[in-house]
Amino acid sequence: MSFIPLGDALKDRLKRNSPMQKQIDAAEVVEGAKLVFVELFGVELAQHANPLFLKNRTLTVSCTSSAMAQEIRLNQQQIVDKINKKVGGNEVDRIRYLS
Repeated sequence: MSFIPLGDALKDRLKRNSPMQKQIDAAEVVEGAKLVFVELFGVELAQHANPLFLKNRTLTVSCTSSAMAQEIRLNQQQIVDKINKKVGGNEVDRIRYLS
């Protein structure tokens, strides 16, 4: 009987486009979005935008003000491009914002 190291088994399992891998990818997009908001708007303004989740390639962001939602709307394509570049794929198509 041979044993497979746990790390190797997990990597193999994640490679198969599993639901777990999709969740990991979505979490990376949310974290990447937080960094992009800080880069584009600065620490102070970025606090007013909270990326919540990714579903069907749409990133949902909660905004504390309509002004922040407007900034996201005006810069949507630039934000999407920067997030996709940061996560190394084409994970986000658009941003949905709640204010």
